[in-house]
Amino acid sequence: MASSNPNRWLYPTAEGLYCEPGRFHIDPAQRVEHALITHGHSDHARPGHGHVLATRETGEIMRLRFGAEAAGLISEAPLGKKLAVGDTEVRFVPAGHILGSAQIVIEHKGSCAVVSGDYKRTADPTCLPFETVRCNLFITEATFGLPVFCHEPPDREVARLLGSLAANPDRTHLLGVYGLGKCQRIIVMLRKAGYDAPIYLHGALVGLCALYERLGVNLGDLRAVSEQKGTSYQGALVLCPPSAIAERWARRFGDALTSFASGWMRVRNRARQRGAELPLVISDHADWPELLDTIRETGAEEVWVTHGREDALVHQLGVMGLKARALALVGFEDEDD
Repeated sequence: MASSNPNRWLYPTAEGLYCEPGRFHIDPAQRVEHALITHGHSDHARPGHGHVLATRETGEIMRLRFGAEAAGLISEAPLGKKLAVGDTEVRFVPAGHILGSAQIVIEHKGSCAVVSGDYKRTADPTCLPFETVRCNLFITEATFGLPVFCHEPPDREVARLLGSLAANPDRTHLLGVYGLGKCQRIIVMLRKAGYDAPIYLHGALVGLCALYERLGVNLGDLRAVSEQKGTSYQGALVLCPPSAIAERWARRFGDALTSFASGWMRVRNRARQRGAELPLVISDHADWPELLDTIRETGAEEVWVTHGREDALVHQLGVMGLKARALALVGFEDEDD
């Protein structure tokens, strides 16, 4: 049987990327009847859909964040299992981005399309590693789709944080992290590096850390700042959303040493704007070399680029002899990666 061109059955709509033979959207920006969700970040997982298909962990994240508004029904997609959805076969495979994150593999009439969602290729002790899938069409993110972005080894950045904690025992370290994924990844990396002291959390991070624990990710001794009365934070590590560092909440820590963990810390202006005394280049997204390597490994005949710096990556893929185009999708924004 001749294969069908994914261009004919997978395309962007006002609601988001739509698979016509499967009759579902992927990470839609607006409420739809049937949605397949790659992971739990709020620019991909939104409330109010009729039926959601996602990994168990992503479903749990949506329930925690959205409560009764999460969806009419959330069904679990076991990783690697082929599921009949409409006239397609679908399976979810690990994306290596955060806990529960998955690429969505769609097969229809002999053709295969892979929607990556967000992904990274470096090791992360809180989630399964990225799994390469050979396909005809690969839809890739491009959050760090510029040659300047080549992330540091995360273990080295964690070692820098530990070195600063040891060298500044009189100062609180106030570390800005994205609440879902980055927060828990850094905690586990610190524990694996031997840091067993209590880690203090801004209230906005407590619920997701508790969920990670319930899902089997051991985070060690965590303490909510709001529950500590008369505690001295001298020499302590406090994690918070990046925005909290500029708020009144942060004044209780006195002359805190401020730090941010993000792929954007590669850009000096971003680090200065954040007031980061200790910028840590730790990202949950693929950097430029990882994007190119991944695309090569898929063997895709065509690549669609979305969610980031599309133009530079599309240009580079053209130089490499690949057919590529920017896929304009509504509702995707930069995260505090």
